[in-house]
Amino acid sequence: MTPLARELLHWFALAARPLPWRASYHPYHVWLAEIMAQQTQMERVVAYWTRFIEAIPHIPALAAAQASLVLKLWEGLGYYRRAHHLMACARVLCQDFGCQLPADPAVLAQLPGIGPYVAAAIASIAYEVDVPVVDANVLRVATRFLALATPITAPTTRQTVTEFCRAHLPPGQARAFNQGLMELGALICTPKAPRCLACPLGSLCQARAQGLVESLPVRPPRREVVRIPMATGLIWEGNRVFVQQRRADDVWGGLWEFPGGVVEPGESPSSTVCREIAEETGLMVTDPQPLGVFRHSYMHYRVTLHAFEVRLVSSPADLRLTEAQAARWATWEEVCQLPFPAGHRQLVATLSRWPGPRTSS
Repeated sequence: MTPLARELLHWFALAARPLPWRASYHPYHVWLAEIMAQQTQMERVVAYWTRFIEAIPHIPALAAAQASLVLKLWEGLGYYRRAHHLMACARVLCQDFGCQLPADPAVLAQLPGIGPYVAAAIASIAYEVDVPVVDANVLRVATRFLALATPITAPTTRQTVTEFCRAHLPPGQARAFNQGLMELGALICTPKAPRCLACPLGSLCQARAQGLVESLPVRPPRREVVRIPMATGLIWEGNRVFVQQRRADDVWGGLWEFPGGVVEPGESPSSTVCREIAEETGLMVTDPQPLGVFRHSYMHYRVTLHAFEVRLVSSPADLRLTEAQAARWATWEEVCQLPFPAGHRQLVATLSRWPGPRTSS
């Protein structure tokens, strides 16, 4: 065992967070946690993971679950394609693998939505297979430890870090070693203000010795922020409101929304909502009344959603969907059970304080 591995394993045994999937390291629990943890803070993952496991406790239940339930449980985590892949993978597991996740990382990597990183994580953490796991935390720890000057996103950097981890991984202890490196990056070797004085590897770290901790890892230039103004409208017919379901291959596929779209240059949001509703549904609406403005971000996009209540002036029978796979007129109680993307979810939460139409149809 190398000095790095010895110090890391000792530290992890004392400092590991009591994350719920660590109670048993059941493969399903580990798989779900790893998928949820992509692009998501661990504090949020714990709450979502616990709720998900309570509702869908095992792989056969996931394979049989309705997509609407899975997406509702996922609502707020973002990157909803992960949830679709979970369902697809569960069905493959029940069809071809006896409802069990295989231990071989090469086989795991071929399953829907898993890929090399999650395959290595499941194999090593759930099954103790001696393979290294390289996530963003591990990349940061290793590039600082080795004082690597190559960009963190470069394939050569990942290759160097992978070989570094493989060289230090003690046989039979992949679970603790891999989690220890990830935990070190999450708790100590953080992107900003790393706690070098508390680091168990501090005396071995080349970046610390050379005074390079704050300048490593080398990151590519930030992507330019793209701002997107959008408008959406609530159309009431009696005590029911119109909602439509996004196409499965679309952004936020399978989620529900109120109709609307992007505000074109020179166009007002109130004009947009009437135009977009006509284009998306064939329904004619007028008299848009503001309900609020809701902001959310994903990746490098910043969305400003202008919400209106509109008056239906055509027949509901004129409905012709062009941008959605399904639609319905739903009571507000039904609306609250549907999964929505972030901006629409904020709108639903706000209107839930006083549900129902604000103006007469």
